[in-house]
Amino acid sequence: MKIEDLLNLTSGTVISEPTITAVNSVTVYPSKIEEGDLFISNDPTEIASALEHGAYAIIFSDPAVKITDSEVAWIQVEDIQKAAFKLIRYVLISREASFYLFTEHELSFFKMVVTQKGNIEILPDDWRKMFEKILNSSQKMFIGTNSELMKMIKPDVTTMNKEASCEIITDTLFRTTFKINSYIYQEKEITPFHVDYLQRIAEFCDKHDLPYDFDRVKYTKHFTPVFIDGFLNVMKPSKSDKVAIFTDNLKDIYEAREYVRYNGAWVKTIVMTPPKTKVDGVDRPSWYENVDEAREILKNAYFNYAFVYALDRGMLPKIKEEYSLF
Repeated sequence: MKIEDLLNLTSGTVISEPTITAVNSVTVYPSKIEEGDLFISNDPTEIASALEHGAYAIIFSDPAVKITDSEVAWIQVEDIQKAAFKLIRYVLISREASFYLFTEHELSFFKMVVTQKGNIEILPDDWRKMFEKILNSSQKMFIGTNSELMKMIKPDVTTMNKEASCEIITDTLFRTTFKINSYIYQEKEITPFHVDYLQRIAEFCDKHDLPYDFDRVKYTKHFTPVFIDGFLNVMKPSKSDKVAIFTDNLKDIYEAREYVRYNGAWVKTIVMTPPKTKVDGVDRPSWYENVDEAREILKNAYFNYAFVYALDRGMLPKIKEEYSLF
């Protein structure tokens, strides 16, 4: 690509007097630089490494970056991340690629139930990793969860059908029987307010001829219930009236507490979070500074359901035999 084309695409300005007029390829990792490439970074150490490997041009935005080789094209832009994704959009013009924005929950269930993902690229949230994956992939379908980055690539990026709703036949907070596409899936390890995600996945997969299997449904990292005793040992459900529910998001805590409020008024709940975390509908969450404090709360508090935010079940003691939850 010619330097003048780079300037037009990125709205950049050359602040050196380069002898080169074009570059061969582009990367955001100095270790991948080959002679004649364009490098994108604000990091002086990375830039120095890229130059040692033969970079012909540098795109940067930090005015503190110093020109160390005047023969190289130093292109200053307003935002290197935006500049990088402008280049990506240019590269994609001839690819006819499709981009889809999923929520974290949708992606978790998608990964779980889709049985063949060979023609799909799942994008990381880190902009540099996303840039490299798109640039070097031959796939036609890309899925990501970072709304800001995905919209940099495609402002009208396609989202899942938010109106999709699954038919729930029977449910508890921890198990659900539901019907999708005339099939009934009985007593699956999924909370009822997650089931609509499966309907969205079904519609997406049917549209794109992707094979899937809902018999693979189980709890995700977003909502994992574990029955315990007073010493935090994992128990069979029939042997305990205490359950620690590990979540990585506050929305699920709110949804679960609303479910309990309408379907199990007798249930005593507590919510455990890091300090100063605000949870809708909870006036006094139990704050913990570290894992040890969280364990002490679970040992000493009176509850049936404890919603534990920002920790996982790894905080529980290790045991030789792992029981099924239900």
